Amino acid sequence: MIARYSTPEMVAVWTPERRLGVMLEVELLACEAMEARGEVPPGTAATCRERARFDIARVDEIERTVKHDVIAFLTNVNEYVGEPGRHLHKGMTSSDVLDTALGVQMRDAGLLIRDELTGVLDALRLRAEEHVDTVCVGRSHGIHAEPVTFGWKLTILWDELRRGRERLDHAIRDISVGKISGAVGTFAHVDPAVEAYVCERLGLQPAPASNQVVQRDRHAYFFTVLALIATSVEKFAVEVRHLQRTEVMEAEEPFTPGQKGSSAMPHKRNPILSENLTGLARLMRSYAQAAMEDVPLWHERDISHSSVERVIGPDATVTLHFMLRRLKGLVAGLVVYPENMRRNLERSGGIYFSQKVLLALVEAGLSREDAYARVQTNAMAVFAEGGWLPAKLAADPQVGGVLGAGRVEALCDLGWYVRHSRMVQTRVFSGSQAGVRLHRATTQQ
Repeated sequence: MIARYSTPEMVAVWTPERRLGVMLEVELLACEAMEARGEVPPGTAATCRERARFDIARVDEIERTVKHDVIAFLTNVNEYVGEPGRHLHKGMTSSDVLDTALGVQMRDAGLLIRDELTGVLDALRLRAEEHVDTVCVGRSHGIHAEPVTFGWKLTILWDELRRGRERLDHAIRDISVGKISGAVGTFAHVDPAVEAYVCERLGLQPAPASNQVVQRDRHAYFFTVLALIATSVEKFAVEVRHLQRTEVMEAEEPFTPGQKGSSAMPHKRNPILSENLTGLARLMRSYAQAAMEDVPLWHERDISHSSVERVIGPDATVTLHFMLRRLKGLVAGLVVYPENMRRNLERSGGIYFSQKVLLALVEAGLSREDAYARVQTNAMAVFAEGGWLPAKLAADPQVGGVLGAGRVEALCDLGWYVRHSRMVQTRVFSGSQAGVRLHRATTQQ
C-alpha cells in the first residue's frame, strides 16, 4: 500500500527473499545443533549450508501442487542440497520455522520503528524548547479556558510518545521469541537444546512454553502498542488540523514552493499531512483488532491466524514507520504564529482570568457560590457585549468593591498561568517525576 513511501530497510524486512532467507537459517541452525548432539552425521550441517538455496518462483510452483508453503520451501531447498537434505527439519513442524522467522522479522521491524520514534522525540523536544514561553490560550471543549504555552503542548506529546517508546521496547522483547519444539510443542522429537541453540544465534529467546505455535497474545500486544503509538500521532495531527483552521491559524503545516491545495481554489492551504496521519491511525487500530482475533485458536493450533499475520505484519509496521517519518517532518517544519496566538488569547476579553478572581473573593471571605455568581455575571456580560473582563470586575462594586480595583488588576497577570512551564519541561525531559506513594488501609483483627 504505502511501501513506496517507507525506507528500503523496512520494506526489506518483509520481502519474500527475507522471509525465506530467515526460514532457511532456522533450518540450518537446527541442523547444526542436531549434528553437535550426534543426531545427524558429521559434516551434514556444513554441506547443507554450502549447497542450500531457494528460488521463489520455484517455491511458488511447488506450492501450487502441494498446497503447503513450508513443504514447498523444503522441497526446493532439497533440490539444491541433495541427499544430506533429508536431515533438515528433523523432528520439527512448520510453525517451528514460520514462527521463529516471524519473531526475527517483527523484532527487526520493531527496532526500525523505534529508531523513527526516537527521531520524532528529538524533533519534538527542539520545538518544545523553542516555544517554552510562547503563550496561547488553552481550550477545553474547544472553548477558551486558561492560558498555556505552545511548548507545553509539545512537551505533553513528547512525554506521551516517550511512554510509547517504553511500551514498544517491552513489546519488542515480548515478540522476540522462537520455538523449535515440534508438533504440539512437546519436544517429543527434538531436544530443547536445539531450540536454545537456534534462538541464541538469531537473537531470540525460546518461548518458555508453546504448543504448536508461539502464543498469539505476544503478537496482539505488539500490534496494540503500534496502534497506540499511531493514536498518539493522530492526537497531534488533530491538534494541528484545529490550529490551522482559518478562524484560528495559530500553527500551520509547511506549505512548500510549488505546492497547490485545491484543483478549484488557488487560495487553499490544507492540513493534508495531518489528515493523512489521522486516516492511517484508523488503519493501525484495525490491525490491532485483527491481531486480537488471532489469540483464541483451536486447541494446540489452527491456521486462521496465518492469513491475518501475512497482511498485518508488513502493513502495520510499514504504515507506522511511514507515519513517524511524516510526523517528524511535520513537527520540524510546523509554522507557528505567536502573534495569532496572542490575538486569539485577547479576543475573548480576558475571561480566562475568572478563576483567579473567584479564588481571591473566596479568600476575602465570600462563599464559593456567591463568589462564582459575581464573577460569572461579569463573564457572561463579556460574552454578550464584548469588553474586557478585568475592567468589568474592577468596576463592579460586588467584586472591585471587595478586592479593590488595583487588586483586581494585579490578579489578572498572564505570567501567573505559565510560570511553571519551564519547570514542567525540566521535569519531563530530565526524566524526574514526583514520587507516587501507595497507601493500603490495614485493619487489625
